[in-house]
Amino acid sequence: MSGEVFFQQFLNALGLGIMYALIAVGFTLFFGVIEVVNFAHGEVFMMGAFVALIVSGILVAAGFTMGSLPLFVAVLVAVLIAGGIIGVLLEKFIVRPMRGAPDIMTLLITLGISIVMREAVMLLVPNGRNPQPFPNLMDLDSIQIGGVLIKPEAILSIVLSAILIGGLAYIIEKTTFGRYIRATAQDREAAMMMGINVKKVFIVTLALGSALGAVAGLMNGLSYGIIKFDMGFAASIKGFAAAVVGGLGNVYGAIAGGLLLGFLEILVVSVIPDGSSYQDIVSFIIVIMCLVFRPAGIFGERAYEKV
Repeated sequence: MSGEVFFQQFLNALGLGIMYALIAVGFTLFFGVIEVVNFAHGEVFMMGAFVALIVSGILVAAGFTMGSLPLFVAVLVAVLIAGGIIGVLLEKFIVRPMRGAPDIMTLLITLGISIVMREAVMLLVPNGRNPQPFPNLMDLDSIQIGGVLIKPEAILSIVLSAILIGGLAYIIEKTTFGRYIRATAQDREAAMMMGINVKKVFIVTLALGSALGAVAGLMNGLSYGIIKFDMGFAASIKGFAAAVVGGLGNVYGAIAGGLLLGFLEILVVSVIPDGSSYQDIVSFIIVIMCLVFRPAGIFGERAYEKV
């Protein structure tokens, strides 16, 4: 493999991995703070892409210029808000009523609501059964350096993801509410005894994680130029795989797991003949191996129950 090809594949893997990382961070926040495996998160990813598609069409009709910075910023803000609202609704109507129920019941109800969301988009969006072309929200030219083609969408996704993940890390590590989130994740009962509003922590956690997942859907549309109503299922599997590999409940582990999964998938595509046919299998193999040999994940800690 030449240096140019290696660098090209490195950029592709970084763009893919950072998208998986955004989804995985949502999964790990939900599990670490609320102790819920939210399989509707993949559909939030899908909804983010369709919100971007619909909002961009409305804004262009209202006078915004396609491919302009104001349009992209407006669509990004709309996706973040929509993702946060979906997270709040999921917490209020799905997660909160199931609190205290067996874990399998919560998992099944989030899986059920994911099906409802997917079918709703298919039925309510015009021509929703078919793949939808995604608009060119940022009209920038690709950069050719030797044999390396640098797509502006890839750079934009990487930079945007880094900003969002950095912002989340700052909130968790440096702010008062971030301390509330960490305290709730470590010991919910003790946090309540210290006067922390745990219900508010749950709502904000689901809103933050869902907003990141929705932005990942926007990034997917920018990168591939097409979105589908059923794209959420594969995204949920990839994001959950990345979270498991990094260690459920560990935000930095989720980021590492997402990057690792992205690089491994691109490696499979690059090295194995017809590797794209085996790309999705990598996620399942990684999850199985991690559950068998490292159940706590790469950065997770083995938990011991005191009796």
